[in-house]
Amino acid sequence: MKTLKDTIYQITLPTPYAVGDVHVYLLKGERLTLVDAGVKTDDAWKELKFKLNELGYCPRDIEQVILTHHHPDHMGLIEHFPNLSTVAAHPKLRPWLEREEAFFLRYEEFFHQMYKESGVPNQYFGLLKSLRKPLKWSAKGTLTLELIEGDRLPGHEEWVTIETPGHAQSHISFYRETDGTLIGGDHLLAHISSNPLLEPSYAKDRPRPRPLLQYRASMEKLLDKKIHMVYPGHGETFQNTYDLVIQRLKKQEERAHKVLNMFEEERLCAYDVCRRLFPKHVESQFGLTMSETIGQLDYLEHINSLNVEFIEEQKYYVNR
Repeated sequence: MKTLKDTIYQITLPTPYAVGDVHVYLLKGERLTLVDAGVKTDDAWKELKFKLNELGYCPRDIEQVILTHHHPDHMGLIEHFPNLSTVAAHPKLRPWLEREEAFFLRYEEFFHQMYKESGVPNQYFGLLKSLRKPLKWSAKGTLTLELIEGDRLPGHEEWVTIETPGHAQSHISFYRETDGTLIGGDHLLAHISSNPLLEPSYAKDRPRPRPLLQYRASMEKLLDKKIHMVYPGHGETFQNTYDLVIQRLKKQEERAHKVLNMFEEERLCAYDVCRRLFPKHVESQFGLTMSETIGQLDYLEHINSLNVEFIEEQKYYVNR
């Protein structure tokens, strides 16, 4: 067996989110690299400094940060490292890190239009004012290196970038073929299925992404890899990736079939489906439940089980 050039250390940090703790990973190779950077809270920063010290390092020793995706619990502490030479991520992470105002205006308009199209009641439109709220937990900085499919990590040549969009449009994972190790961010978790989340197109005048379809394709991409160990963004490290991916794909298809049964006798808009699919959570977790619902509808439309009709500005789905 080939000798591995890098050593990987898991560091667990607290978050203020329901998902609980988040993992970041210290890679020791030609460079000292942190993969992901926790959430921007005093508790997370205190814990990260403590864990680095246990490993014999301090924040000024970190030479580069590589990010799996743009969610705040994965990129919040970037500004705390004084000697960073590189901040690397997928190109679609750039507007989140660099706070591009034109992008955020388009982001807000996207959801306003999506709510109207989906038949969302007026009471939920107030949530649009809080779309930027999570940025307080995130970092602001400059993306210095873009990573896309097939790129190797600087200072860690054994690790190859895999584009894994779905949970986030900016999501990438890192695979070391030598021993079948995957640093997977939130792409694949042992204890729960990651939410494919709605986002606008990152290019003007392009159709919106369909995150559930992307997520399925990204999971299927893993079936071609000989993955023996996954280091995830949340939860325990795990093996048996192939079986887990097959299970997740099957469960998603079962939920889609449940959604399809709602259309036996009537046309429905996305909000109607969301309210029936998540009666206990639609109000408290509106964004997540709408993303999941529209993902299911995208899938059913994709496999030609549903047709789409527009009545004025509202989008309805009907059984074929």
